[in-house]
Amino acid sequence: MKLIKDNGEETQFDKERFRTSLLKSGASVLQVEEVLENILGRIYEGMRTRELYQWAHQLLQEKSHALAARYSLKKALMELGPAGYYFEKWIAKFLEHLGFRTMHSQHIKGHAVTHEADVIAEKDGQLVWIECKFRNTGEAKISVTTPMYVLSRVKDICDKKFHFWGEELEFTRGMLVTNSYFTQDSIDFSKYYGLELLSWDHPEGKSIKSLTDQKMLYPITCLTTLSKEEKEKLLSKNIILVKELEQHEFVASRPELRKEICELLGKA
Repeated sequence: MKLIKDNGEETQFDKERFRTSLLKSGASVLQVEEVLENILGRIYEGMRTRELYQWAHQLLQEKSHALAARYSLKKALMELGPAGYYFEKWIAKFLEHLGFRTMHSQHIKGHAVTHEADVIAEKDGQLVWIECKFRNTGEAKISVTTPMYVLSRVKDICDKKFHFWGEELEFTRGMLVTNSYFTQDSIDFSKYYGLELLSWDHPEGKSIKSLTDQKMLYPITCLTTLSKEEKEKLLSKNIILVKELEQHEFVASRPELRKEICELLGKA
C-alpha cells in the first residue's frame, strides 16, 4: 500500500517499520498491537503519512501522554522554529548533557571574515564549531552543498587562537547538525573531509533520536499537556528541556503535566 509524504513523494507502507516506531515510544507489545490493529483497519491507498502519524499519536495518547510525547519527538523538534532559534538553544543544552561546555550565537573573527556561530562547544580541550540547519518539514534533506559551505567556514576559523571560558583555545573540528536528514552525498563528503554530522537518524545509534531517548533530553514541545501558548512562554524563559521544567513551580499545580513529565523521564 502506498502512502504520500509531506513532500509529495510516494512511499510503501511498511508494517514492521511502523510497529518498530510505535515500540520506540516505550509502549508495550500489547499496546502496540492494539494501536496497529486499529490503524490497519483505517489505512488506505494514497493516505498522507502525516494523517497516519496523527492517528497513531492520538491512539498512544489515549493510553499514556508520555508515550505520545516520545512518539512526537520529530514534530516537537520542528516546533522549535519557525526560524530554528530554539533548536540551536536545544542543541547547546543537548551537548551540555553530553559533557560539553557550550556558548550560543557568538561572532567569531576568522582569517578572512567574521562568522556567527550557532553553537560553540568544548570538551577535553577540543573546541568544536557547530552549524545548525533547522527544517520545519519532516522529510527535508540537507544536500551536499551545505557541508561544503560549512567546511569553508571551519577552514577560516581553524589555526587561530580564541579566548573562551578564560582559556586560550583553537577550533579542532566542525559539526553540522540538523533535525532532518542528510543526503548520501552529504554523508560521503563529510566523512572524507572529517566534518562531523548529527541528524535525526545519523550516525546510527548516536543520532538525535537515539541520544534524546537514551539521555531523556526531550524538548518541552513534546509535552501533550501543555498548550502552544504555554510552550512558547516557557521557551522564551529559556526553559527548553523537560528536565528543566520538572522542578519548576509551574508544574506544582498541574497534576496531569507532572504525571506526564514523570512518566517521560522514567520516574513514574
